[in-house]
Amino acid sequence: MHAAPILIRPELPSDVASIRRVNELAFGRAMEADMVDAVRHHGGVTLSLVAVLDGNVVGHILFSPVAVDREDGARDMGVGLAPMAVHPDFQKHGVGSELVRDGLERLRGLGHGVVIVVGHPEYYPRFGFERGSRFGLRWELACPDAAFMALALREGALDGRPGVVRYRPEFGSP
Repeated sequence: MHAAPILIRPELPSDVASIRRVNELAFGRAMEADMVDAVRHHGGVTLSLVAVLDGNVVGHILFSPVAVDREDGARDMGVGLAPMAVHPDFQKHGVGSELVRDGLERLRGLGHGVVIVVGHPEYYPRFGFERGSRFGLRWELACPDAAFMALALREGALDGRPGVVRYRPEFGSP
């Protein structure tokens, strides 16, 4: 993969500019970087990790709270994975996979039960994500069924609790 090992660690204040740059380069636009900055500014970060190689940030993953409004009127909380970005020079080398695996383990250790992602249906199932519709979940915005996925970090966390998932307003949710 790489001569030096990739270090995955929580973001530091000194990483903010590098995180922004990685998101801009990975997505080819500023929208995702703007969302990360806005979530951070409004105190909405559950977990933010960076991948560091030779002292440089080459990847980033953000987890923030999502609400699950249940059909019975209850509201549960989960965690949304978005965005995940890897510098183009380091894509397809396992950096993103390391970020996702490390992030999910940290969230599990912190006691979180559910993670939601809207992403590539060929990519996220390798980490255990399944279509949200399998659990009676749907995203508040229109989205292909295969792209909206959920993962239970603890057994039973998604059982019998259908509802609508709502991301933070910084993600452009209604």
